[in-house]
Amino acid sequence: MSSDGEQVDGDDIDVTATVHHRAIFISDLHLGTPGFQAGALLDFIKHHPSDYLYLVGDIVDGWQLRRRWFWPELHNDVVQKLLRRARKGCRIIYIPGNHDEFARRYFGHQFGGIEVVDDAVHLTADGRSLWVTHGDRFDGVIRVAKWLAYLGDNLYELTLRLNRHLNHWRARLGLSYWSLSAYLKHKVKKAVMYVTDFEEAVANEAQRRGHDGVVCGHIHRAEIRTINGILYCNDGDWVESCTALVESVSGKLELVYWPTPAVAQQVNKPVSVAVIT
Repeated sequence: MSSDGEQVDGDDIDVTATVHHRAIFISDLHLGTPGFQAGALLDFIKHHPSDYLYLVGDIVDGWQLRRRWFWPELHNDVVQKLLRRARKGCRIIYIPGNHDEFARRYFGHQFGGIEVVDDAVHLTADGRSLWVTHGDRFDGVIRVAKWLAYLGDNLYELTLRLNRHLNHWRARLGLSYWSLSAYLKHKVKKAVMYVTDFEEAVANEAQRRGHDGVVCGHIHRAEIRTINGILYCNDGDWVESCTALVESVSGKLELVYWPTPAVAQQVNKPVSVAVIT
């Protein structure tokens, strides 16, 4: 209870948090799937207050929910946490992706204070213009053969299920978390070429539009690098890597890696690793 009698939500913002971010960008939560690391995201939000929060697509996985309904209480907690953050003054901008394309019919609307837009432009504290887009429009597979994207999504879900079983036994043996799908993506040459082509296409479009950089998601690969003079930022995902892009009050951009539950159990506390630009 606050001094003016208002009920204070004690689990919304951790009073021990020492860093207030100007903006946070997260994507590819895939709410509605067993792979979503809801506990990790709830803990991340608790420790990271911000003025702006960008939801950069694939927040809800409509593809999977159409096939099989999966919505545990923790997923509902995430939605409530986001709505609560919006009520407390954080500006939340939601840019739907291909997995939550159903939300694209609501461009220009607000739901609980969360704005739904096609894309956005974020001006950093140090004056840089960042184009914010999910990125699926630059995915050749989705543009040319959407059925193949659905097939790939099913195979990815299968890989994640295998990954959960594998890491269950690794944990019992005292071994660290290991991502099967990330290993396969890095080893398959065509997958590497696909990622490179995607990154260059997104950066080129940002340059064509006259921006200094771009923030996107979609490919589940967190990265900050410069491509042909354009700052390319991918905020990763909350299925495996549990990553977010954050902007400090001075305008510095940083990738924060928030451990999956399996890793968090081993280190007993959250750990972040930053790449700053």
